[in-house]
Amino acid sequence: MQKIWLLVLVIFYCGIYSNGLSGVPARPGSVNIGAILSFNSTAGKVARVAIDAAKDDINSNPSVLNGTKLNISFQDTKFSTGFLGIVDSLLLMENDTVAIIGPQYSVMAHVISHIANELQVPLLSFAATDPTLTSLQFPYFVRTTHSDQFQMAAVADIVDYYQWRDVIAIYIDDDHGRNGIVALEDKLAEKRCKISYKAPLTPNNIDKEEINNALVKVIIRESRVIVLHIYPSFGVDVLHVAESLGMLGSGYVWLATDWLSTVLDTDPTRSSSYMNDLQGVITLRMYTPDSGTKQNLSSRWSNLVQKKAPDQSPFMWNTYGLYAYDTVWVLAHALDSFFNRGGTLSFSNDSSLNKLTGGRLDLNSIRVFANGRLLLEETMKVNRTGLTGQMMFSPDGELMNPSYEIINVIGTGVRRIGFWSNSSGLHTGQAPSHSNSSKGLYGVIWPGQTTTTPRGWVFPNNGRRLIIGVPLRISYHEFVSRIEGFEIFGGYCIDVFKAALDLLPYPVPYNFVPFGDGKSNPLNSELLKKITTGEFDAVVGDITITTNRTKIVDFTQPYIESGLVVVAPIRKSNSNAWAFLRPFTPMMWFVTGMSFFVVGAVVWVLERRVNDDFRGPARRQFVTIIWFSFSTLFFAHRERTLSTLGRLVLIIWLFVVLILNSSYIASLTSILTVEQLSSPVKGIESLVTSKDLIGYLRGSFAENYLTEELNIMKSRLVPLDSPLEYEKALKDGPANGGVAAIIDERAYMELFLSTRCEFGIVGQEFTKMGWGFAFPRDSPLAIDMSTAILKLSENGDLQRIHDKWLSRSACSSEGSKQGIDRLQLRSFWGLFLLCGIACFIALLCYVIRMAYRFSRHSDCDLAGLSHSARIQSFISFVNEKEEEGKNCSKPRRSRKVAHEDGSMDGSNINGVHYENDPSQC
Repeated sequence: MQKIWLLVLVIFYCGIYSNGLSGVPARPGSVNIGAILSFNSTAGKVARVAIDAAKDDINSNPSVLNGTKLNISFQDTKFSTGFLGIVDSLLLMENDTVAIIGPQYSVMAHVISHIANELQVPLLSFAATDPTLTSLQFPYFVRTTHSDQFQMAAVADIVDYYQWRDVIAIYIDDDHGRNGIVALEDKLAEKRCKISYKAPLTPNNIDKEEINNALVKVIIRESRVIVLHIYPSFGVDVLHVAESLGMLGSGYVWLATDWLSTVLDTDPTRSSSYMNDLQGVITLRMYTPDSGTKQNLSSRWSNLVQKKAPDQSPFMWNTYGLYAYDTVWVLAHALDSFFNRGGTLSFSNDSSLNKLTGGRLDLNSIRVFANGRLLLEETMKVNRTGLTGQMMFSPDGELMNPSYEIINVIGTGVRRIGFWSNSSGLHTGQAPSHSNSSKGLYGVIWPGQTTTTPRGWVFPNNGRRLIIGVPLRISYHEFVSRIEGFEIFGGYCIDVFKAALDLLPYPVPYNFVPFGDGKSNPLNSELLKKITTGEFDAVVGDITITTNRTKIVDFTQPYIESGLVVVAPIRKSNSNAWAFLRPFTPMMWFVTGMSFFVVGAVVWVLERRVNDDFRGPARRQFVTIIWFSFSTLFFAHRERTLSTLGRLVLIIWLFVVLILNSSYIASLTSILTVEQLSSPVKGIESLVTSKDLIGYLRGSFAENYLTEELNIMKSRLVPLDSPLEYEKALKDGPANGGVAAIIDERAYMELFLSTRCEFGIVGQEFTKMGWGFAFPRDSPLAIDMSTAILKLSENGDLQRIHDKWLSRSACSSEGSKQGIDRLQLRSFWGLFLLCGIACFIALLCYVIRMAYRFSRHSDCDLAGLSHSARIQSFISFVNEKEEEGKNCSKPRRSRKVAHEDGSMDGSNINGVHYENDPSQC
């Protein structure tokens, strides 16, 4: 007996130790779980079998919950997304339910989440993909699948990959459809794409007539890229009606969200007629990696369907079924951690429900789960690998590492063309995280059994002709002109437009329509507004691309650069006789001349003690200094430098002389050969600060730019209509009612100046703009035309069109340039004059000196000689060589000595012989 009592005490003590001292209460034998599904829906019937199979697997493994069993109660909502879902959720709460798996639909999840918040019961949904459900408004909602924001990001990447810009969205007009499309809009905006048209469908009891009406509205739209975000129950019906309307033919693109892959995976018996309505469609499927547990479930799936859903036709599992299976396991692991942390299944009455009694619902039995917050926390901490991959939640409540398979429906089956993952975008390979994957997608067979990527858009209203507005100008017909009496247009802008259209891979029917009265230039701003009102589909002409204009229309790539420039009267600065002095300023001439004297003196000081060339009489040394310094200008100095310091100074001076000589020659060459133009207007800066009148082309953007950007008073601006008015206003000048300058675009001004050489562009181009063709905002034709213009530029056609219409420059022709390059005498006669004066003065000084010397030594000897004899005696005197040290010659008488040949001796002229007489020097 004592042994028995001892055994009882040991057992009691162990119980107290395990349950009391550890603080962990005993686990319950079972836990009640609720599941809200639509049993007959594509995802619901698979989820029902998967949840039941997961429950059996967990209950058959005691290590999962340490002996605690899961009891799962199912409620069939029968496709209802509203009131019945509320009733079913309340019925589940009568049984002290700690968590609910479901609901299946996002609309119902919004409603039941409020109940879950009130009763603090976690709501684990494997199929509600509305992105807004993870907001702070629903803290007890746990999404155990991927949000639609990731699926829509994949769709946006596909649209961007194929360079489409507009899509049409067909969707269910409820929380699931609307919020999914909002997420798609956000993702497309990140790619600079957009939804151009939305076609909502009624959530309940939709019929083919409504589908047909919606698709007829889609047909007349421009975009041919259609995103179908709908429920599996009638998504195929939409595609069937679309096929009957010819919307699954060539040129169309259908992007179905994962509802289509769910339908294809679930239904194993697809007929050929059924698949004909799906040919070429691209759909998405949540990626689930292959694993042993997944293969195990697949092998026993048929038996599970026969056991769990004997009333259903055979069906296969889909990704939502796999996520439903993993949801049960996530909840089981959360419950295990919940119990390990001391959580208990305690409930309390909700006072707000005590007043509501009667009817089928026993509201008194609906109680608040006291430890619901703890179970929610443990659920969000779960990190395990299931059938669908890693089940781990991010801080914002979403499953981590979302990825999708991109599937193309072909024939009677499907073909995977790539993957999308949140980290890598679109790529090919064996798996989303495969190391050998590459960016992009494999080839697609599009609707119409074509492999050519559809353009993604057509002209609206089934290809009606485009109405293109053309400005009817009264000037500059080289750019845009109309043949009188006909709707035929020509000119540079028209030819560029037609050449670009010829490069497009599709025909574009169009008609040109003139805009303007033909008496004055129309306003470009008014012309562009016709696009926004729908009167014109495009505008072709000399339309400048400005910031304000890009806010209302889209422009193509500029096909010509044309910024604003200033044109004013110019005066040619002709060269004069003293042009050779202009390269240097007076101060430069003075410093250069003084440098020659200084360097010559320095070298003389350094050399005179060692170099005989720098020695001698003072006069000779002074002449040597001058000669040596100035001869270095031509590197012609003959005096040697012997001292080291003298050579150092000479080397540096020769380098300086080289630079001065080269600079002088270059500057003088420019002055004499380049046409020098001058104008009282120096550029836009001088115009802004002055008070002179300024002309501009009426109707151009220049007026707004000058008044708003440069703050020039409007009273100073004079609108002009034609080049003739330009010319008259510039010639008259401000003093006679004209203008000081014209401000207009370079393209116009180059044409204006081609035949008016008395005017010219002064200053720099002070804006950088261009001309483009205008289209409605977000028009895909603008993008294609931009590409065509770039091709024209690359192949040279754009330049050839420019040369055809705009290459007229008489003032800058080669003949004029050759005339400018020829040098005339008036540019150099000053130099010749200086040289002549120098020669004359030198000769005059020499003759005076010779005459003086001749007169000193021949006064007595020339007496009696005739005038001619004296001149001959003087010439003979000058002709004799003056030997060094003998500067004088004394004449003496000599007798005439006749030779046999009749000649006289060498120096005998008129009986006078000259010989040098050193005593007379």
